[in-house]
Amino acid sequence: MRFLITIALLVATLSAFDWPSDYKAALSKAKKEKKDIYLFLGSEYCKYCEKFEKNVLEKKEVVDKLTKEYVLLYLSRDIDDIPEGLETKPVPRHYFLDSNGKVIYTTIGDRSIGGFYELLDEVKDLKK
Repeated sequence: MRFLITIALLVATLSAFDWPSDYKAALSKAKKEKKDIYLFLGSEYCKYCEKFEKNVLEKKEVVDKLTKEYVLLYLSRDIDDIPEGLETKPVPRHYFLDSNGKVIYTTIGDRSIGGFYELLDEVKDLKK
């Protein structure tokens, strides 16, 4: 019994990051809401992914800004099935997808909140 409890606790602590991770559901929601998708692709064992999640993506102000224009999605290359055509290395990786799953823009790396806002502005300019 202790073994099962230990395993359950280990799995629960792998990632405190709590975003949806269902790609098909995100596509459906994006079509319904007429939004694009922001997909954060990470790894359970990536210190830069964890840092970006904690310092940027877990902040209410960032989530509020993102949810105005995007359906949010997190996929872990270690756990989730990654859709065909999406690169999984290196991470952290940022994908901006349309509601059909077509890549609008992708980039890699950890960022500060300010740097992430600049990235959002760049993507917005691309769509004009």
